[in-house]
Amino acid sequence: MVHVGMLEDSYIADQDIDTVVLELRIGGNVVASVETVLSADDVDGAKALARQVADGLASGELEPRASAIEPLADQLR
Repeated sequence: MVHVGMLEDSYIADQDIDTVVLELRIGGNVVASVETVLSADDVDGAKALARQVADGLASGELEPRASAIEPLADQLR
């Protein structure tokens, strides 16, 4: 599963978090996680990123590793 959303950190109040992360999950476990350049209110950008990563994983163009998805997370949409 590809997840793009707000960073979850129990040490920081939810209203103080503004970091958007891209996570790959297999069987409920996070196998890769990177910060993105997206802002918290960029829903369209988050959806586009999730689709791009999911498509890349499905086609075999991307591997489920942080180093493979990080360049996509660093692109503005």
